[in-house]
Order: sequence, then structure tokens, then C-alpha cells
Amino acid sequence: MRVVIQRVSHASVVIEGVEKSKIGLGFLILLGVEQEDGLEDVDWLCKKIAGMRIFADEQGLMNKSIQDVAGEMIVVSQFTLHASTKKGNRPSFIRAARPEQAIPLYENFVKLLAQESARPVLTGEFGADMKVSLLNDGPVTILMDSKNKE
Repeated sequence: MRVVIQRVSHASVVIEGVEKSKIGLGFLILLGVEQEDGLEDVDWLCKKIAGMRIFADEQGLMNKSIQDVAGEMIVVSQFTLHASTKKGNRPSFIRAARPEQAIPLYENFVKLLAQESARPVLTGEFGADMKVSLLNDGPVTILMDSKNKE
């Protein structure tokens, strides 16, 4: 399971011209689920994200968590995080999980992240054509893969 965490000043998701989700200060999280992923990947990532200290303290150091700044989160499914670009110029998405596997893991991720962080977690819509807007704060962008825990 891969995530791209972007610390944002604000972010939104629009689907077919309608705003689905909008947040102020917080995280925009892009989530990619692959075939080998399970609930242990969800658990590990949610605990890491909930405790991640990447907001500035009074000295300008990244010492505050999402709870400390009363931040919000949007989680957007993005199978393209598992693109393989080894051959040719057209990416292969063969490692990405099929919807019947990915949707329950995505939903579990959103639910557990809200529980672990005690913060609101909004979403996009799985499989929809989404327009995602954000103002990356910093910029701060963190990449995590549950298969690379060490």
C-alpha cells in the first residue's frame, strides 16, 4: 500500500462539477492499493500517519501532529501510485488491486485513520474522475510504502 501525504493549507475534490470534499489546514492523502495488501498494511500506515509530526511548532520545527494543529484530511484513491514504468512509455498498472479488493481496504483505511487521529477524514469517490486542488504547504510531501517499513 502506498501513500503520498501532502501537507496542505487547503484542498478540495470536485466530481462532475460538484465539490465533494473541502478542507483547510491538514493532509491530502493519495492512497494506492496493490494486490498483496491487507488489513495489516492499513493498520501500519494509519498509525504512522496519525502520529506524523510535520507541522511547524513555535520555533518553526516540524514537531506538531495533525491533532496538535486541529487539522483535517482528505483521502483520495489513486491506483496510479502502483504504475510500473520499466518497459516502454505506457505505464502498466498490473500490480494495482482490483476494485473488489481495493474498495474495502480503502474504506477501512479511511475509518481507521479517523479513529487513530481523532480528526475528520473526508474522501473523494473511488473510481470517479476527480479534480483535486491543493495548496501544498512548505512544500511538504511524504511518500510511504507499507512494504518498506524499515
